[in-house]
Amino acid sequence: MEGKVIIKTFASEIEAKVAKLKLEESGIVSWILNKKDSSYLTFGEIELYINEEDTDKAKTLLK
Repeated sequence: MEGKVIIKTFASEIEAKVAKLKLEESGIVSWILNKKDSSYLTFGEIELYINEEDTDKAKTLLK
């Protein structure tokens, strides 16, 4: 995904969705990519992506 960066990774889909909503409430478009293994949900991560130009603002919001 060109022009996109991973802002944070999560173990839980719920945590990722809460962070995504927080970003979107502030006008930052974000995408979730779930890399968890479908058979064994303990393996893999959930990645939250944003546009590269929103990095500084997103980091501040997610602290």
